[in-house]
Amino acid sequence: MTPELLGFLERLYADGRDVDARRPDRLDRRRNLEPESAALLRSLVAGANPATVLELGTSNGYSTIWLADVVALTTVDNDPRRSADAAENLHAAGVSDRVRRIVADGAEILAGSGDGEWEFIFLDAERSLYVDWWTELQRTLAVNGLLVVDNVLSHADQVAEFRALVDTAEGFRSLVLPVGAGLLVIARQD
Repeated sequence: MTPELLGFLERLYADGRDVDARRPDRLDRRRNLEPESAALLRSLVAGANPATVLELGTSNGYSTIWLADVVALTTVDNDPRRSADAAENLHAAGVSDRVRRIVADGAEILAGSGDGEWEFIFLDAERSLYVDWWTELQRTLAVNGLLVVDNVLSHADQVAEFRALVDTAEGFRSLVLPVGAGLLVIARQD
């Protein structure tokens, strides 16, 4: 990562924190991934070198930029305004040519994806939807693929049911990395 891109990301993160502090409705906030989690996510992607990457939950593109620094990806957000903000940030960061942005519901994208289509999925959307998405996440994640989920320690109560499903799923292994808000890394084994 170039010093210029890192500086851009630092400013984008600081701006996101300022915006979040002023917005009482959590759904209007940017809720960006913590920088240490973003750096780890980037390292996971760089090491795995997946051919297909899906991000569910674009927000303002902060985590998207971290990923796009090392891999091309598809990112999905259901809010056109957030997607437009992300487009500006992706362009300013110089990575827009590596990102396919889609404004849609994540469930629709998963349902329309092929079996094993995604070698890497980053899930940072509405946590209340994860349980409903689990069947499609399992189906669309490639064998030996990784699914990374943010906020599993900071919002443990909100993802408890999802984690229970993951823990009992055959052919999947998982571990929690105590970085930032907590990253759950799920590997498809079969």
